[in-house]
Amino acid sequence: MDLLPAQEAAKIYHTNYVRNSRAIGVMWGVFTICFVIITVVVFIQPYWIGDSVSTPQAGYFGLFHYCIGNALTSELTCKGSMLDFNSIPSPAFRTAMFMVGCSMLLVVGTMVAFSLFFFCNAGNVYKICAWMQLASGVLMVVGCMIYPDGWDAPEVKRMCGQRTDKYSLGNCTVRWAYILAIISILDSVLLALLSFTLGNRQDQLLPDDFELDGAENP
Repeated sequence: MDLLPAQEAAKIYHTNYVRNSRAIGVMWGVFTICFVIITVVVFIQPYWIGDSVSTPQAGYFGLFHYCIGNALTSELTCKGSMLDFNSIPSPAFRTAMFMVGCSMLLVVGTMVAFSLFFFCNAGNVYKICAWMQLASGVLMVVGCMIYPDGWDAPEVKRMCGQRTDKYSLGNCTVRWAYILAIISILDSVLLALLSFTLGNRQDQLLPDDFELDGAENP
């Protein structure tokens, strides 16, 4: 069996390398879009904490929107808007909303940065996106850590009981949006690492010997 010339074998290896990098890049792009959706859901959904079978009132709280049940009619009364800081029951909730909101904007900005692939070096774009995803994860961590500091608000105590305090939920429970926010932190770190890796690999897609060979044999 005849062996391929070294240059031909290197070209085949380089072609496979490019295809694999592009396939991983497409996968990274799809997961980034899913990450955007998760972060938007975490920000807008009011199910960070909620009632349980032993709470005095029914209801649930998000970053800015919350609903508490009426003891007489059992109907939920909902309040809170991201455009009206005074309607948010705790300064900690406002700070957490700001942090998670900035995290969401950074992630959306990452998706918008996809358009830079048409104008800029792909390796640089991957690295820009990586830093944005990493910063988004850090902001989400800060938001998740600050949020429990507002659990001593009177509205939360009315729903969860008087034993409720900062970082102690009393009779209430953590809901799925808070858990999803914690999962999104992991997502941001993994996507940022993958993006850094893709950026470094992109810089190696055209080695010096190929550039020289292309110059000699156009």
